[in-house]
Amino acid sequence: MNIKNRWLIALSAVGIHISIGSVYAWSVFTKPLEAAYHWSLSSISWTFSIAILFLGLSAAFLGHFVEKYGPKASGTLCAFLFGIGMFGAGFATSIESLPVLYISYGMLGGIGLGVGYITPVSTLIKWFPDRRGFATGLAIMGFGFASMVSSPIINKLIGTVGISSTFYILAAVYFVIIFLSSQYLEVPPQGYMPKGVQQSLQQGKKVLKKDLAQLTANEAIKTKRFWALWVMFFINITCGIAILAVASPMGQELAGMSIAGAAALVGIMGIFNGFGRIAWASVSDRIGRPNVYTLFFAIQMAAFFALPHLHKPIAFSIIVCIIMSCYGGGFASIPAYIGDIFGTKQLGAIHGYMLTAWSAAGVAGPIFVSWIRETTGSYQGTLTVFSLLFIVSLVISFAIRYDIHKIKLANRNFNENNSI
Repeated sequence: MNIKNRWLIALSAVGIHISIGSVYAWSVFTKPLEAAYHWSLSSISWTFSIAILFLGLSAAFLGHFVEKYGPKASGTLCAFLFGIGMFGAGFATSIESLPVLYISYGMLGGIGLGVGYITPVSTLIKWFPDRRGFATGLAIMGFGFASMVSSPIINKLIGTVGISSTFYILAAVYFVIIFLSSQYLEVPPQGYMPKGVQQSLQQGKKVLKKDLAQLTANEAIKTKRFWALWVMFFINITCGIAILAVASPMGQELAGMSIAGAAALVGIMGIFNGFGRIAWASVSDRIGRPNVYTLFFAIQMAAFFALPHLHKPIAFSIIVCIIMSCYGGGFASIPAYIGDIFGTKQLGAIHGYMLTAWSAAGVAGPIFVSWIRETTGSYQGTLTVFSLLFIVSLVISFAIRYDIHKIKLANRNFNENNSI
Protein backbone atom coordinates (compact mmCIF):
# COMPACT_ATOMS: atom_id res chain seq x y z
CA MET A 1 0.00 0.00 0.00
CA ASN A 2 1.38 3.40 -1.05
CA ILE A 3 1.24 5.73 1.99
CA LYS A 4 1.58 9.46 1.37
CA ASN A 5 4.39 11.58 2.76
CA ARG A 6 3.18 13.13 6.00
CA TRP A 7 5.43 16.19 5.55
CA LEU A 8 3.78 16.92 2.22
CA ILE A 9 0.45 16.55 4.00
CA ALA A 10 1.71 19.19 6.45
CA LEU A 11 2.82 21.43 3.57
CA SER A 12 -0.64 21.11 2.01
CA ALA A 13 -2.19 22.11 5.33
CA VAL A 14 0.02 25.21 5.47
CA GLY A 15 -1.03 26.05 1.89
CA ILE A 16 -4.70 26.09 2.92
CA HIS A 17 -4.14 28.04 6.15
CA ILE A 18 -1.84 30.65 4.64
CA SER A 19 -4.54 31.30 2.01
CA ILE A 20 -7.58 31.58 4.26
CA GLY A 21 -5.50 33.40 6.92
CA SER A 22 -5.41 36.38 4.52
CA VAL A 23 -8.69 37.38 6.20
CA TYR A 24 -6.47 38.98 8.87
CA ALA A 25 -5.22 41.38 6.19
CA TRP A 26 -8.72 42.82 5.73
CA SER A 27 -7.67 46.15 7.28
CA VAL A 28 -5.51 46.80 4.17
CA PHE A 29 -8.76 47.26 2.21
CA THR A 30 -10.25 49.70 4.74
CA LYS A 31 -8.81 53.04 3.60
CA PRO A 32 -9.05 52.29 -0.14
CA LEU A 33 -12.72 51.31 0.30
CA GLU A 34 -13.39 54.47 2.34
CA ALA A 35 -11.73 56.66 -0.27
CA ALA A 36 -13.29 54.99 -3.32
CA TYR A 37 -16.88 54.47 -2.14
CA HIS A 38 -17.20 56.79 0.89
CA TRP A 39 -18.39 53.92 3.08
CA SER A 40 -18.02 54.44 6.83
CA LEU A 41 -15.24 52.72 8.77
CA SER A 42 -17.74 50.77 10.91
CA SER A 43 -19.69 49.50 7.87
CA ILE A 44 -16.46 48.28 6.24
CA SER A 45 -15.31 46.65 9.50
CA TRP A 46 -18.58 44.71 9.67
CA THR A 47 -17.37 42.65 6.68
CA PHE A 48 -14.52 41.21 8.77
CA SER A 49 -16.77 40.66 11.81
CA ILE A 50 -19.32 38.74 9.70
CA ALA A 51 -16.54 36.59 8.21
CA ILE A 52 -15.20 35.64 11.67
CA LEU A 53 -18.74 34.99 12.93
CA PHE A 54 -19.44 32.60 10.06
CA LEU A 55 -16.01 31.00 10.49
CA GLY A 56 -16.97 29.82 13.97
CA LEU A 57 -20.55 28.87 13.10
CA SER A 58 -19.65 26.96 9.94
CA ALA A 59 -16.80 25.15 11.71
CA ALA A 60 -19.36 23.89 14.23
CA PHE A 61 -21.94 22.84 11.62
CA LEU A 62 -19.54 21.48 8.98
CA GLY A 63 -17.28 19.54 11.36
CA HIS A 64 -19.42 16.47 10.73
CA PHE A 65 -19.06 17.04 6.96
CA VAL A 66 -15.26 16.90 7.35
CA GLU A 67 -15.49 13.62 9.26
CA LYS A 68 -17.99 12.02 6.86
CA TYR A 69 -16.52 12.98 3.48
CA GLY A 70 -12.83 13.41 4.33
CA PRO A 71 -10.29 16.23 4.01
CA LYS A 72 -10.08 16.20 0.21
CA ALA A 73 -13.81 16.89 -0.20
CA SER A 74 -13.98 19.45 2.59
CA GLY A 75 -10.82 21.20 1.36
CA THR A 76 -12.29 21.38 -2.13
CA LEU A 77 -15.50 22.84 -0.67
CA CYS A 78 -13.34 25.46 1.08
CA ALA A 79 -11.63 26.33 -2.22
CA PHE A 80 -14.95 26.96 -3.96
CA LEU A 81 -16.60 28.86 -1.09
CA PHE A 82 -13.60 31.05 -0.29
CA GLY A 83 -12.87 31.62 -3.97
CA ILE A 84 -16.48 32.55 -4.75
CA GLY A 85 -16.52 34.79 -1.67
CA MET A 86 -13.45 36.69 -2.87
CA PHE A 87 -14.76 36.88 -6.44
CA GLY A 88 -18.10 38.12 -5.10
CA ALA A 89 -16.26 40.82 -3.14
CA GLY A 90 -14.80 42.02 -6.44
CA PHE A 91 -18.27 42.11 -7.98
CA ALA A 92 -19.66 43.89 -4.89
CA THR A 93 -17.07 46.65 -5.13
CA SER A 94 -17.61 47.00 -8.88
CA ILE A 95 -21.33 47.72 -8.29
CA GLU A 96 -20.61 49.56 -5.01
CA SER A 97 -22.89 47.34 -2.91
CA LEU A 98 -22.18 46.78 0.79
CA PRO A 99 -24.91 44.11 1.19
CA VAL A 100 -23.36 42.04 -1.61
CA LEU A 101 -19.94 42.46 0.05
CA TYR A 102 -21.38 41.18 3.35
CA ILE A 103 -22.99 38.16 1.64
CA SER A 104 -19.98 37.27 -0.53
CA TYR A 105 -16.86 37.97 1.54
CA GLY A 106 -18.59 37.87 4.94
CA MET A 107 -20.98 34.92 4.65
CA LEU A 108 -19.72 32.72 1.79
CA GLY A 109 -16.06 33.53 2.43
CA GLY A 110 -16.62 33.06 6.18
CA ILE A 111 -18.14 29.60 5.67
CA GLY A 112 -15.14 28.72 3.50
CA LEU A 113 -12.87 29.94 6.30
CA GLY A 114 -14.60 27.69 8.84
CA VAL A 115 -14.45 24.47 6.86
CA GLY A 116 -10.93 25.29 5.64
CA TYR A 117 -9.66 25.95 9.14
CA ILE A 118 -10.69 22.59 10.63
CA THR A 119 -9.99 20.41 7.56
CA PRO A 120 -6.17 20.16 7.71
CA VAL A 121 -5.94 20.34 11.49
CA SER A 122 -7.95 17.19 12.20
CA THR A 123 -6.07 15.39 9.40
CA LEU A 124 -2.60 16.40 10.62
CA ILE A 125 -3.19 15.10 14.14
CA LYS A 126 -3.80 11.63 12.68
CA TRP A 127 -0.59 11.79 10.60
CA PHE A 128 1.53 12.98 13.55
CA PRO A 129 0.50 10.85 16.55
CA ASP A 130 3.98 11.43 18.00
CA ARG A 131 4.03 15.22 17.54
CA ARG A 132 0.44 16.40 17.64
CA GLY A 133 1.21 19.85 18.99
CA PHE A 134 3.98 20.55 16.50
CA ALA A 135 1.85 19.41 13.55
CA THR A 136 -1.18 21.53 14.38
CA GLY A 137 1.05 24.44 15.41
CA LEU A 138 2.72 24.33 11.99
CA ALA A 139 -0.57 24.69 10.09
CA ILE A 140 -2.09 27.24 12.44
CA MET A 141 1.15 29.24 12.36
CA GLY A 142 0.45 29.60 8.62
CA PHE A 143 -2.91 31.17 9.48
CA GLY A 144 -1.24 33.55 11.95
CA PHE A 145 1.52 34.63 9.55
CA ALA A 146 -0.75 34.94 6.50
CA SER A 147 -1.41 38.65 6.98
CA MET A 148 2.34 39.39 6.97
CA VAL A 149 2.62 37.69 3.58
CA SER A 150 -0.60 38.94 1.99
CA SER A 151 -0.78 42.53 3.30
CA PRO A 152 2.04 44.00 1.16
CA ILE A 153 0.87 42.02 -1.89
CA ILE A 154 -2.73 43.25 -1.50
CA ASN A 155 -1.53 46.82 -0.97
CA LYS A 156 0.60 46.66 -4.14
CA LEU A 157 -2.24 45.15 -6.18
CA ILE A 158 -4.76 47.79 -5.07
CA GLY A 159 -2.36 50.54 -6.14
CA THR A 160 -1.66 48.82 -9.47
CA VAL A 161 -4.95 47.30 -10.69
CA GLY A 162 -7.61 48.72 -8.35
CA ILE A 163 -9.80 47.23 -5.64
CA SER A 164 -12.17 45.06 -7.71
CA SER A 165 -9.41 43.53 -9.82
CA THR A 166 -7.41 42.82 -6.66
CA PHE A 167 -10.29 40.72 -5.32
CA TYR A 168 -10.60 38.87 -8.66
CA ILE A 169 -6.86 38.08 -8.74
CA LEU A 170 -6.85 36.92 -5.11
CA ALA A 171 -9.92 34.77 -5.76
CA ALA A 172 -8.14 32.95 -8.59
CA VAL A 173 -4.82 32.55 -6.74
CA TYR A 174 -6.36 31.35 -3.46
CA PHE A 175 -8.71 28.99 -5.26
CA VAL A 176 -5.80 27.31 -7.05
CA ILE A 177 -3.63 27.04 -3.90
CA ILE A 178 -6.44 25.67 -1.71
CA PHE A 179 -7.79 23.33 -4.41
CA LEU A 180 -4.38 21.81 -5.24
CA SER A 181 -3.42 21.54 -1.55
CA SER A 182 -6.69 19.74 -0.81
CA GLN A 183 -6.09 17.09 -3.46
CA TYR A 184 -3.09 15.73 -1.53
CA LEU A 185 -4.87 15.64 1.82
CA GLU A 186 -5.87 12.20 2.98
CA VAL A 187 -6.60 10.44 6.28
CA PRO A 188 -3.85 7.90 7.12
CA PRO A 189 -4.65 4.16 7.31
CA GLN A 190 -6.18 2.88 10.53
CA GLY A 191 -3.51 2.49 13.21
CA TYR A 192 -0.92 4.43 11.16
CA MET A 193 2.43 4.98 12.84
CA PRO A 194 5.54 6.53 11.18
CA LYS A 195 8.32 3.96 10.63
CA GLY A 196 10.89 5.66 12.86
CA VAL A 197 8.36 6.07 15.64
CA GLN A 198 7.23 2.45 15.28
CA GLN A 199 10.83 1.22 15.71
CA SER A 200 11.34 3.45 18.75
CA LEU A 201 8.17 2.09 20.32
CA GLN A 202 9.23 -1.51 19.69
CA GLN A 203 12.66 -0.84 21.20
CA GLY A 204 11.12 0.89 24.21
CA LYS A 205 12.83 4.20 23.41
CA LYS A 206 9.54 6.06 23.03
CA VAL A 207 6.16 5.74 24.75
CA LEU A 208 3.02 7.26 23.25
CA LYS A 209 0.41 8.44 25.70
CA LYS A 210 -2.99 6.92 25.11
CA ASP A 211 -5.98 9.19 24.52
CA LEU A 212 -8.21 9.58 27.53
CA ALA A 213 -11.28 8.43 25.56
CA GLN A 214 -12.64 7.98 22.04
CA LEU A 215 -15.84 10.05 21.92
CA THR A 216 -18.08 11.30 19.16
CA ALA A 217 -18.67 15.05 18.92
CA ASN A 218 -22.16 14.77 20.42
CA GLU A 219 -20.79 12.71 23.31
CA ALA A 220 -17.93 15.17 23.89
CA ILE A 221 -20.16 18.24 24.26
CA LYS A 222 -22.07 16.50 27.05
CA THR A 223 -18.95 16.34 29.24
CA LYS A 224 -17.72 18.92 31.78
CA ARG A 225 -14.28 18.71 30.18
CA PHE A 226 -15.55 20.12 26.88
CA TRP A 227 -17.17 23.16 28.48
CA ALA A 228 -14.17 23.75 30.74
CA LEU A 229 -11.98 23.83 27.62
CA TRP A 230 -14.51 26.08 25.84
CA VAL A 231 -14.48 28.66 28.66
CA MET A 232 -10.65 28.65 28.87
CA PHE A 233 -10.39 29.02 25.09
CA PHE A 234 -13.00 31.82 25.09
CA ILE A 235 -11.24 33.84 27.79
CA ASN A 236 -7.83 33.44 26.12
CA ILE A 237 -9.19 34.64 22.77
CA THR A 238 -11.36 37.44 24.24
CA CYS A 239 -8.44 39.03 26.07
CA GLY A 240 -6.05 38.50 23.14
CA ILE A 241 -8.42 40.01 20.56
CA ALA A 242 -9.12 42.92 22.90
CA ILE A 243 -5.39 43.68 23.15
CA LEU A 244 -5.04 43.39 19.36
CA ALA A 245 -7.93 45.83 18.90
CA VAL A 246 -6.53 48.57 21.18
CA ALA A 247 -2.75 47.93 21.35
CA SER A 248 -1.83 51.17 19.59
CA PRO A 249 -3.94 53.63 21.66
CA MET A 250 -3.23 51.67 24.86
CA GLY A 251 0.52 51.86 24.28
CA GLN A 252 0.27 55.61 23.71
CA GLU A 253 -1.88 56.17 26.81
CA LEU A 254 -0.17 53.89 29.33
CA ALA A 255 3.47 53.80 28.17
CA GLY A 256 3.72 57.16 26.41
CA MET A 257 4.61 55.53 23.08
CA SER A 258 4.73 57.64 19.94
CA ILE A 259 2.24 56.97 17.14
CA ALA A 260 5.04 55.42 15.03
CA GLY A 261 6.28 53.33 17.96
CA ALA A 262 2.79 52.04 18.72
CA ALA A 263 2.30 51.13 15.04
CA ALA A 264 5.61 49.25 15.05
CA LEU A 265 4.49 47.36 18.15
CA VAL A 266 1.36 46.16 16.34
CA GLY A 267 3.56 44.66 13.60
CA ILE A 268 5.87 42.97 16.12
CA MET A 269 2.83 41.56 17.94
CA GLY A 270 1.90 39.75 14.72
CA ILE A 271 5.30 38.04 14.67
CA PHE A 272 4.91 36.82 18.27
CA ASN A 273 1.33 35.72 17.53
CA GLY A 274 2.62 33.57 14.66
CA PHE A 275 5.75 32.16 16.29
CA GLY A 276 3.85 31.57 19.54
CA ARG A 277 1.67 29.09 17.69
CA ILE A 278 4.47 26.74 16.66
CA ALA A 279 6.61 27.33 19.78
CA TRP A 280 3.94 26.72 22.44
CA ALA A 281 2.40 23.83 20.50
CA SER A 282 5.82 22.15 20.29
CA VAL A 283 6.39 22.73 24.01
CA SER A 284 3.01 21.08 24.68
CA ASP A 285 4.34 17.87 23.07
CA ARG A 286 7.03 17.74 25.75
CA ILE A 287 5.26 18.90 28.92
CA GLY A 288 1.63 18.11 28.05
CA ARG A 289 -1.33 20.25 27.05
CA PRO A 290 -2.75 20.67 30.61
CA ASN A 291 0.61 22.08 31.79
CA VAL A 292 0.83 24.47 28.85
CA TYR A 293 -2.65 25.87 29.44
CA THR A 294 -1.96 26.36 33.15
CA LEU A 295 1.23 28.22 32.14
CA PHE A 296 -0.73 30.40 29.66
CA PHE A 297 -3.08 31.60 32.36
CA ALA A 298 -0.47 32.05 35.09
CA ILE A 299 1.73 34.10 32.74
CA GLN A 300 -1.13 36.24 31.43
CA MET A 301 -2.66 36.79 34.87
CA ALA A 302 0.66 38.32 35.98
CA ALA A 303 1.12 40.16 32.67
CA PHE A 304 -2.28 41.88 32.74
CA PHE A 305 -1.77 42.89 36.39
CA ALA A 306 1.63 44.36 35.45
CA LEU A 307 0.70 46.24 32.26
CA PRO A 308 -0.98 49.30 33.86
CA HIS A 309 2.19 49.90 35.90
CA LEU A 310 4.64 49.67 33.00
CA HIS A 311 5.33 53.21 31.81
CA LYS A 312 8.45 52.41 29.79
CA PRO A 313 7.72 51.57 26.12
CA ILE A 314 10.22 48.67 26.00
CA ALA A 315 8.88 46.94 29.13
CA PHE A 316 5.30 47.49 27.95
CA SER A 317 6.12 46.04 24.51
CA ILE A 318 7.84 42.95 25.94
CA ILE A 319 4.84 42.07 28.12
CA VAL A 320 2.35 42.65 25.28
CA CYS A 321 4.39 40.38 22.98
CA ILE A 322 4.45 37.64 25.65
CA ILE A 323 0.65 37.92 25.85
CA MET A 324 0.43 37.63 22.06
CA SER A 325 2.55 34.47 22.06
CA CYS A 326 0.12 32.90 24.57
CA TYR A 327 -2.82 34.07 22.46
CA GLY A 328 -1.42 32.35 19.36
CA GLY A 329 -0.32 29.33 21.36
CA GLY A 330 -3.87 28.83 22.62
CA PHE A 331 -5.13 28.41 19.05
CA ALA A 332 -2.38 25.97 18.12
CA SER A 333 -2.55 23.81 21.25
CA ILE A 334 -6.32 23.36 21.46
CA PRO A 335 -6.69 20.74 18.65
CA ALA A 336 -4.05 18.49 20.25
CA TYR A 337 -5.67 18.99 23.67
CA ILE A 338 -9.00 17.90 22.17
CA GLY A 339 -7.33 14.81 20.68
CA ASP A 340 -5.73 13.93 24.02
CA ILE A 341 -8.97 13.93 26.02
CA PHE A 342 -11.64 13.08 23.41
CA GLY A 343 -9.67 11.01 20.90
CA THR A 344 -9.49 11.33 17.11
CA LYS A 345 -12.73 9.54 16.20
CA GLN A 346 -14.50 12.84 15.38
CA LEU A 347 -11.80 15.36 16.15
CA GLY A 348 -12.75 17.69 13.29
CA ALA A 349 -16.34 17.95 14.49
CA ILE A 350 -15.32 18.51 18.13
CA HIS A 351 -12.78 21.15 17.04
CA GLY A 352 -15.56 22.79 15.05
CA TYR A 353 -17.79 23.00 18.12
CA MET A 354 -14.87 24.44 20.10
CA LEU A 355 -14.34 27.20 17.53
CA THR A 356 -17.71 28.74 18.41
CA ALA A 357 -15.70 30.25 21.29
CA TRP A 358 -13.76 32.18 18.62
CA SER A 359 -16.97 33.60 17.14
CA ALA A 360 -18.22 34.62 20.58
CA ALA A 361 -14.87 36.14 21.56
CA GLY A 362 -14.54 37.99 18.24
CA VAL A 363 -17.73 39.86 19.08
CA ALA A 364 -17.23 40.14 22.86
CA GLY A 365 -13.55 41.16 23.05
CA PRO A 366 -13.50 44.53 21.22
CA ILE A 367 -16.94 45.52 22.58
CA PHE A 368 -15.95 44.61 26.15
CA VAL A 369 -12.66 46.54 26.10
CA SER A 370 -14.34 49.62 24.58
CA TRP A 371 -17.17 49.54 27.14
CA ILE A 372 -14.82 49.30 30.14
CA ARG A 373 -12.59 52.03 28.67
CA GLU A 374 -15.56 54.38 28.27
CA THR A 375 -16.99 53.48 31.70
CA THR A 376 -13.77 53.84 33.71
CA GLY A 377 -12.06 56.43 31.52
CA SER A 378 -8.85 54.39 31.49
CA TYR A 379 -7.39 51.16 30.11
CA GLN A 380 -6.20 50.28 33.63
CA GLY A 381 -9.67 49.05 34.61
CA THR A 382 -9.83 46.92 31.46
CA LEU A 383 -6.52 45.22 32.21
CA THR A 384 -7.50 44.54 35.82
CA VAL A 385 -10.75 42.87 34.70
CA PHE A 386 -8.81 40.72 32.21
CA SER A 387 -6.33 39.64 34.87
CA LEU A 388 -9.27 38.56 37.04
CA LEU A 389 -10.65 36.56 34.10
CA PHE A 390 -7.32 34.74 33.88
CA ILE A 391 -7.61 33.81 37.55
CA VAL A 392 -10.92 32.14 36.61
CA SER A 393 -9.16 30.35 33.71
CA LEU A 394 -6.33 29.25 35.98
CA VAL A 395 -8.81 27.71 38.43
CA ILE A 396 -10.62 25.94 35.55
CA SER A 397 -7.30 24.62 34.23
CA PHE A 398 -6.65 22.95 37.59
CA ALA A 399 -10.22 21.63 37.72
CA ILE A 400 -9.89 19.97 34.30
CA ARG A 401 -6.56 18.45 35.33
CA TYR A 402 -8.27 16.95 38.38
CA ASP A 403 -11.08 15.60 36.18
CA ILE A 404 -8.55 14.03 33.79
CA HIS A 405 -6.68 12.48 36.73
CA LYS A 406 -9.91 10.92 38.06
CA ILE A 407 -10.75 9.41 34.66
CA LYS A 408 -7.23 8.00 34.25
CA LEU A 409 -7.45 6.47 37.70
CA ALA A 410 -10.84 4.93 36.90
CA ASN A 411 -9.51 3.55 33.59
CA ARG A 412 -6.47 2.07 35.34
CA ASN A 413 -8.64 0.38 38.00
CA PHE A 414 -10.95 -0.95 35.30
CA ASN A 415 -8.03 -2.44 33.34
CA GLU A 416 -6.51 -3.99 36.48
CA ASN A 417 -9.82 -5.58 37.49
CA ASN A 418 -10.32 -6.98 33.99
CA SER A 419 -6.81 -8.46 33.90
CA ILE A 420 -7.34 -10.41 37.13
